[in-house]
Amino acid sequence: MKVVVVGAHGKVARLLTPLLVAGGHDVVGVVRNPDHTADLEADGAAPVLLDVESASAADLQPHVEGADAVVFAAGAGGKGGPQRKLDVDRDGAISLADAAAAAGVRRYLLVSAMGLESVVDGATPDGVDPGFVDYLRAKLAAEDALRSRPELDLTVLRPGRLSDEPGTGRVALSRSTLGHDDVPRADVAAVLAALVQAPGTAGQTLELLAGDVPVEEAVAALA
Repeated sequence: MKVVVVGAHGKVARLLTPLLVAGGHDVVGVVRNPDHTADLEADGAAPVLLDVESASAADLQPHVEGADAVVFAAGAGGKGGPQRKLDVDRDGAISLADAAAAAGVRRYLLVSAMGLESVVDGATPDGVDPGFVDYLRAKLAAEDALRSRPELDLTVLRPGRLSDEPGTGRVALSRSTLGHDDVPRADVAAVLAALVQAPGTAGQTLELLAGDVPVEEAVAALA
């Protein structure tokens, strides 16, 4: 398969790319910083320089042509205010969806976040950093926009608190709310790599935490 990863220099994406390459897939990695292209090449990806914060669907489409799947793993993180989070986390995801649709690419994996129910209908959760509330709102808007696209085979992955602990290869993956806990980034990457090849998970929103079920088994059970 040819897989396009947007936000390919992020911590999860840099763990995902080598897994995809090891599985025999061709990876195109979209990044905005030219200093990151060497890292992507070392990971095994073909780098594309494009800033998803300002790129249009027309800018993205040539790089999506011929792909079998796209992964949106970009995020504004703690940088910038509410508008930047909307520009990256919401509008970037939508632009990739537009590009994928124009290129005839159906499979779309969106890396989202747990806790979005706390900001539904404009709610503001107590005790949560305002910047993180902005992030959750942008992710929720992205999910809602992409779910309205019948031309996409969308799987939304909502990992818990990301840690840099070594991956265990075992997870808790569910269509139901799991609560709040940690999950190693390496295990998030492993689940994404499995989901790319699990079109039966299209139309699902999956929560992910550290757990006891082997990744392949956990994904197969939901596919």
